[in-house]
Amino acid sequence: MLKMSKCKQFAYCIVLFLYLIGSSMAARTTPDDDVLEWVKKDNRRFLHADIRVGDLNSTIKFYTESLGMKLLSQKDFPEQKYSKAIVGFGPQDTHFVLELTYIYGVDKFDIGTGFGHFGIASQDIYTVVENIRAKGGVITREPGPIAEGGSTIFAFVQDPNGYSFELLQRPPTPEPLCQILLNVLDLDRAIEFYEKALGMNLLLKYDNPQEQFSMAMVGYGSNLTQTTVLELRYDYNVTEYTKGDGYAQVAIGTDDVYKSAAAVKLVTKELGGQIILPPVSIPTTNTKITSFVDPDGWKTVSPELSYNLFFFFDNIHIE
Repeated sequence: MLKMSKCKQFAYCIVLFLYLIGSSMAARTTPDDDVLEWVKKDNRRFLHADIRVGDLNSTIKFYTESLGMKLLSQKDFPEQKYSKAIVGFGPQDTHFVLELTYIYGVDKFDIGTGFGHFGIASQDIYTVVENIRAKGGVITREPGPIAEGGSTIFAFVQDPNGYSFELLQRPPTPEPLCQILLNVLDLDRAIEFYEKALGMNLLLKYDNPQEQFSMAMVGYGSNLTQTTVLELRYDYNVTEYTKGDGYAQVAIGTDDVYKSAAAVKLVTKELGGQIILPPVSIPTTNTKITSFVDPDGWKTVSPELSYNLFFFFDNIHIE
């Protein structure tokens, strides 16, 4: 145990050393204002979300047979005692996907109250719901309009692990896996963080006093259907959410991890949050990566898009 601890300490020292060098170089060449302007022009894309599951095979079966996703890759890591699969509606180089991790011997994870749901767009959610029902799935809201006379048709279902999925009736869309909902404690602060630190656009903001909540949609497109969006929700008078250990993080690609981290560092000084993995090159995957948490503690991983992301996804496990 002592040997392993010293190895980890040495590794962290190396990472910190590389980060300080990178940060120093960025500080000499990129003023603060320029970094924040660069964020708006960065070629970012939602890559994948990571969730932990208690039964990998049954989860894959539900996502492929009930939700219509494809199994894109699956790999076992017996020495590290975990298995992983990637599922989605299209190839990883063009679609947002889900990364499923099963840890040996753990058959249940706590989803917590902070994570909300994933959203899936479909041309016919009535058929999708009936298919899920026929296979013994859990329907938590039957398909129907959002309100009497409303035009938005949606339903809610649960996967075998308890993760919630909102099914949205929409015309054909380039990104069927279209939303992630995360609960936050200060909606305006969360919006500002994702705009400044990650260059997202505010696509929609809505307040519902009757239902006692406010929400906002942020993302990289010009509308809600162009790309995956992040749905931020604030429930009136709620002062604490539990994170659990099920939902882990979202991965968003960037052109430059050093500039990305420099921007995040600036924004966290103003709004909160923290860089938890300084920019570093991972030799085994030939990938540069950084990661951080927002003011509400939600984690984002940012690998550099110019590197081999397929190899990265298949060969690295991030806690």
